[in-house]
Amino acid sequence: MTQILAKKEDIIMVIGSSQYSHTPDNPFTGGERLMLIKSVLLDEKLPLDRITVVPLSDINIHPLWVSHMRSFVPYFDKAYSHNPLVKRLLEEGGIKTDSTKLLERSQYSASHIRDLIRWGNAEWETLVPKAAVALIKKHKLDERIREVGESRTKR
Repeated sequence: MTQILAKKEDIIMVIGSSQYSHTPDNPFTGGERLMLIKSVLLDEKLPLDRITVVPLSDINIHPLWVSHMRSFVPYFDKAYSHNPLVKRLLEEGGIKTDSTKLLERSQYSASHIRDLIRWGNAEWETLVPKAAVALIKKHKLDERIREVGESRTKR
C-alpha cells in the first residue's frame, strides 16, 4: 500500500468474496475483514482520506465481474493486482493494471498464516500487523480459524 501511496495515487481496496465466512479459506465475515483492515490502517497512521475500503461479493461470472465491481466502487482508471485472472479481467474491461513488489509471498500468504493458527504455532503473530493480531485475539477469531478448517499442508 505504501508503494502505491508513494506514487501519489489514492487507493480503493476491494475485499473480494465478502459474502463468504466461516469457511477454511474465508474464516472471517466481510465486516470482520473490514474491521481488521481499518485497524491496521489506523495503527500504521496511513492517510485514511486517500484510502477507501469496499467489501465486494462474488458473482461468479467472469465476463461481468469488472462491471459488477465498478458498480460498487468509486471511479478509478488503474488497478494493482498480482492475481493473473483478476489482471486479465481488468485489462479486458479496459482498465490499466500494475503490480507492486511483494513481500516473501510463501511466508506472508493468508493460507500459510491460517495454517500456522490451526497448528497452534504462535509464529503467525509475527507475520500479521499488531493491530490485527490484537483484534483476532480479542474476538477469538483464531479459535474460529481452528474450528472451521483443517490445515492442508504438513507442519
